[in-house]
Amino acid sequence: MEILNQLGGLVLGSVPTMILFVLLVAAYALLVRRPLEKTLAERRARTSGAVEQARGAISAAEAETAAYEAKLRAARSEIMAAREAQLKKLHEEREAALAKARGKAQDRVDAARKEIEASASEARAQIEDATGALSEQILRAVLPAGANPSGLAEGARS
Repeated sequence: MEILNQLGGLVLGSVPTMILFVLLVAAYALLVRRPLEKTLAERRARTSGAVEQARGAISAAEAETAAYEAKLRAARSEIMAAREAQLKKLHEEREAALAKARGKAQDRVDAARKEIEASASEARAQIEDATGALSEQILRAVLPAGANPSGLAEGARS
């Protein structure tokens, strides 16, 4: 029984300590834990907000980059189309100039051919005109002096 009495005395002596401990835990909860949790919650909110803001900025930058690349591709294709049109125009101009030069050259060739044909026909006419006179001269030179070269020339023609 004595042990129980001693235990009872110890428990009674520890009650103020227990009350002080409970008050200390309550004061810790009120003075330290709640403001600390509130501060940490604000910090998490700010951090997650900043992270979300950074993600938004990154996605906006990616969208802007994609738009820039699209504009760049459009500008390049426009430049290529203009270049192709210019090359096509130059090719057509070159072909037109070549066709014109070919036409002029063909006209010169045709004129030269007509001139040559006219000269040839004139030369043939002169040769045909001179053929009769030359044949008479040849016959006179070859035949004796009393022979009639015009009779022999007519006989040779028939």
